[in-house]
Amino acid sequence: MFRLLMYLIPLALTIYAFIDCLNTPEDEAKHLPKIAWVFIILLFWIVGPVAWLAAGKLRTPPANGRTPSEWHRNHRMEYVAPDDNPEFLNSLKAENKKDEALLKDWEADLRRREEELKRRESGEDPRDAS
Repeated sequence: MFRLLMYLIPLALTIYAFIDCLNTPEDEAKHLPKIAWVFIILLFWIVGPVAWLAAGKLRTPPANGRTPSEWHRNHRMEYVAPDDNPEFLNSLKAENKKDEALLKDWEADLRRREEELKRRESGEDPRDAS
């Protein structure tokens, strides 16, 4: 079991450092170009990942000592649910008004057609009524 850990821990460290290096922007890689760090991580199995984690990436503490979760808490969206968002509710009202106008037009057209049908059934000329 201990022999297995001797291979798995450095392998996991190498994989983590490799992915971290690939995801790091070029301007945040310190001392060497990013491609050089990739080769160092892959060629020097234990020393390369440790060197990358210790000195390869520009790591800055959060501004004013704030944690990322604190920043997200202060910059959260004001409206979380759609029913709390006035813009969304106004868009629903506008859409509802359009639908009501369309429905009124359809009802008026339906009444006109029904009256026209009644006139035809009763034998009147539909052009006489207009």
